[in-house]
Amino acid sequence: MSSGLEGLQHALKQLRLSEVSVELPLIMREAEQNSWTYHELLNHLLTFELNKRDDKNKEKRLKWAKFPYQKSLEDYEMTEQKSITERQMKQLKDMHWLEQQYNLVLLGPPGVGKTHLAIGMGLEAIGQGYQVMFLPMGELMTILKTSDYTRKSQITLNRIKQSDLVIIDDLMYIAMDQREANQFFHLINHLYERSSIILTSNKSPDQWGELLGDEGIATAILDRLLHRVEVIQMNDESYRMKNRESVFQ
Repeated sequence: MSSGLEGLQHALKQLRLSEVSVELPLIMREAEQNSWTYHELLNHLLTFELNKRDDKNKEKRLKWAKFPYQKSLEDYEMTEQKSITERQMKQLKDMHWLEQQYNLVLLGPPGVGKTHLAIGMGLEAIGQGYQVMFLPMGELMTILKTSDYTRKSQITLNRIKQSDLVIIDDLMYIAMDQREANQFFHLINHLYERSSIILTSNKSPDQWGELLGDEGIATAILDRLLHRVEVIQMNDESYRMKNRESVFQ
């Protein structure tokens, strides 16, 4: 192996340290100018590589998530929303609820910030290394109905099943037939105890059964969705499902 700069760059690429191999000339110049020790140089090289990898992985997770737009929790107007306190927002940000496979249900009329809050939590989860998927309910139903014969839908469905957090926007905005309800149940059943789900809806859980059509399937879906859940009524105080533990302490 050549001992020159090009030889070092080649060796770094062989070791799959591709980011630092490209930046090596600039890093070496900075090291000489600032009289870095060997320890400082090595630390800088490794930190640079790890940071670049983290950035690329985050970009991949953001692309995977398919957010319609990006608005962080910091952009959320807490002064206009009384349903969540500053303390509760901090608890949502720490993602302990996600580690414990809790679900979140955000209820309220259009325009109160349900989707913004859901996307903000999704972005926070991505920043902490979790895999996230965002889908409007209508798009999700199309994916479920076409996954048996459309490769694109099958790939998307597999990504949903592999996600740590699945966000379903506008849940139950239209009624389902029995086949659709059955497909939705199988997805929820797969995610149960594997992933967390955030649901936004302008209809309360006691109305979902009417839209699911089949009473047995509705009961099974609700049982899994509401087993460990925090229901947040937008423009109202957060409340727990009866006999359920809360993510807020």
